[in-house]
Amino acid sequence: MTSRYTLPLAVMLWLAPMSGAAQSDRTDEFILAEMERQNIPGLSLVVIRNGEIIKARGYGLANIEERVPATPTTVYKIASVSKQFIAAGIMRLVQDSQIGLDDSIREYLDDAPQSWSGITIRHLLTHTSGLARNPPGFDPFEVRPDAELIATAYGQPLRFVPGEKSEYSNLGYFVLAEVITRVAGMSWTEYLSETIFEPLGMAATHPTNTTVAVPERAQGYVDNDELRDAPEWPALRPSGAFLSNVLDLAKWDAALYTDRILTNATRRQMWTPATLADGSAAPYGFGWMLTDFENRKLVYHTGGMPGTRSAFARFTDEALSIIILMNLDDVDIGSIMFGVSRLYLPVTPAVGTPDTATITFAAQPGEHLANATHRPARSRRQRIGRSAGASCAGDRHAPPRSACRGAGSAAARDVHAGPVAAGMGPRHAMAGGVPRRSEGPELRGSGLVSRIR
Repeated sequence: MTSRYTLPLAVMLWLAPMSGAAQSDRTDEFILAEMERQNIPGLSLVVIRNGEIIKARGYGLANIEERVPATPTTVYKIASVSKQFIAAGIMRLVQDSQIGLDDSIREYLDDAPQSWSGITIRHLLTHTSGLARNPPGFDPFEVRPDAELIATAYGQPLRFVPGEKSEYSNLGYFVLAEVITRVAGMSWTEYLSETIFEPLGMAATHPTNTTVAVPERAQGYVDNDELRDAPEWPALRPSGAFLSNVLDLAKWDAALYTDRILTNATRRQMWTPATLADGSAAPYGFGWMLTDFENRKLVYHTGGMPGTRSAFARFTDEALSIIILMNLDDVDIGSIMFGVSRLYLPVTPAVGTPDTATITFAAQPGEHLANATHRPARSRRQRIGRSAGASCAGDRHAPPRSACRGAGSAAARDVHAGPVAAGMGPRHAMAGGVPRRSEGPELRGSGLVSRIR
């Protein structure tokens, strides 16, 4: 039987002062308003400027039934924010001259079909490979080796000639993970732990299928109209592989300003838009989405899976990073990410505004949500929810057995944001789920100040 919960605003207001800085500020007001609007049970936030945490706070409940407050150390699934770690693992091997970005994937998967010969490591990193969105054999409730799942796609034709288009592919990150395993001589989870998480002291970061007891792990929920416990997927997906908290991700953010894990040249490659065969640019680098927001360079990624939504935004020129994790998947993450960003970005004259096509998004098929401004309040189901007939996966691609079993239609969404720069055509479509942006108040507030180590 599925548990259902309601979380009144009064509970979130009561809990907020207990789980972060004592002083309420405009950020708190904005976050709490969004949580009430979208019925989000729990959320954790960290804001980093110039290598210092200037705000770290939890809001609401990490576990409704047990009344556990969300804090900056609450651990959530981070979904597709995980892709940057797979990409970083590949780039470590590139730095060590063990992999070439333009190597054919068949150099590492010798059983792959001839049609995959033109797919390179670079294509996989940038979602320009022509591979399907998901492995056709993937079932979140069935544990199978990555190589076996990848092989279920061998009989499928490529969706396009590699390099001609940009189309989001989780399957591509399954393949990258398998390459890490074969080249490194250990599982990709072990390799990333040894090369990234352990050196940086990211002790709260684990694969989603870990058998280790994880302290302060959030309970995930689905359906923002009637909150229900999210199903746990036994299967580990490289495309959405990890659990973490905002403070661990802040350590990773700090490392990205140094050569400790990745060299400056490597980082610059990761944050360079992919170049398509016709010379045009696609809005994705290596494990990171790339766009402009109000005339500022934004390197970011969002993610979602049953019971979680995540956002990691880096305004690199301003040395400002915002990391948001929450325990509900049926959420307009864009309004929160951009609303908080406006609170901390310096006010500067803008040549254009996001409302005049500085940034647009590709949502689900048939649901284009571009250049949107603040809209009048509507019911949660109208604003956020999907129709009861929608399939479990956010891209309308359901697994072989329903991932929604026992948890309602929202249970197993695989939602990934995808920017489409103004004027881009279908070649650049990145199917995803960041809906409209809402206006946020101007910069205010302080919070927990800490040097990231």
